[in-house]
Amino acid sequence: MPSATAIAGKRIAAAREAGRDVFLHGNLMGGYHTTNAVWRHLEAGLRVYATERAAGTVHDDLDLLRSRGIVITDNAPDGVVAIELRDLDLDRLAGALAPYDVTLPPTIAVAAQDHGFSPKHSNRLFRFEHWRRLLTPGSTLADHIWREPPEYMTRLRAIQADAPGAIVADTGPAAVLGALEDELVGQAAGLGACIVNVGNQHTLGLLVRGEELFGVMEHHTEAMDTKKLDRLIARLVTGAITHEEVFNDDGHGALVLDERYRAAGPFSFVAVTGPNRAMAAPLGWYFATPHGAMMLSGCFGLVRGVRALQQTPARR
Repeated sequence: MPSATAIAGKRIAAAREAGRDVFLHGNLMGGYHTTNAVWRHLEAGLRVYATERAAGTVHDDLDLLRSRGIVITDNAPDGVVAIELRDLDLDRLAGALAPYDVTLPPTIAVAAQDHGFSPKHSNRLFRFEHWRRLLTPGSTLADHIWREPPEYMTRLRAIQADAPGAIVADTGPAAVLGALEDELVGQAAGLGACIVNVGNQHTLGLLVRGEELFGVMEHHTEAMDTKKLDRLIARLVTGAITHEEVFNDDGHGALVLDERYRAAGPFSFVAVTGPNRAMAAPLGWYFATPHGAMMLSGCFGLVRGVRALQQTPARR
């Protein structure tokens, strides 16, 4: 299915082509297509109205949004196109599946990319501050799957508001966790491996032994090419990578637990997953195929994460 932000972005674009103002309501959700469509709408001289909650989709700083021309209001003016925002609509999903005699299970798990709430702070820095909080000695991939995510993870919390009781996860770690379901990757990670997720928006490299984390590199996929990917992952594997070299290249950053990794590494086996994994095709890395399905790493990671939570209910 298309993403919610792609659908909302198309609806805003259609309103722009029709010369009509829009009113955004509903919930906070992932931006990107929606955000780009909002800016184009304003550039076309049209008005954008939004509730505070929906406006958070575009930016965390409401004052910035007001300065750019967005009107924050709970009431839709007459004649506007009302567009509902939310990442997940369980009723609509259940309705789509019902004709096929498929019902939603009692446990819902959802992965989404969340930069965190940082209205007056670089979201690239804030995202990596989140990594620094979680990537500590002994931390694991399962630490990125929550019954109750951190309060600053506003997108994940918005998803839970629309799906009460849902288990939520960060997309990159979920994909890497799912890649471990590939038998060869799982065996290699027992000794230590670097697993790379080349996602639609973010490229994530993690140093993993078992499920324990030893290092991370996170960049934006649109800024990557094969040569840069090879260089950054090689430096991650050696432990030589620095936060500054990634952040100054418009990425999020890098962190290696130096003492622990020196004792355990280097992890020379590299596996790759993700929708843009073809970027790594010339590099000779192993393409993870968990349960024979390259495109379902994140889904398998969610299942594995939910199972871990159910087995250790007091953890998160």
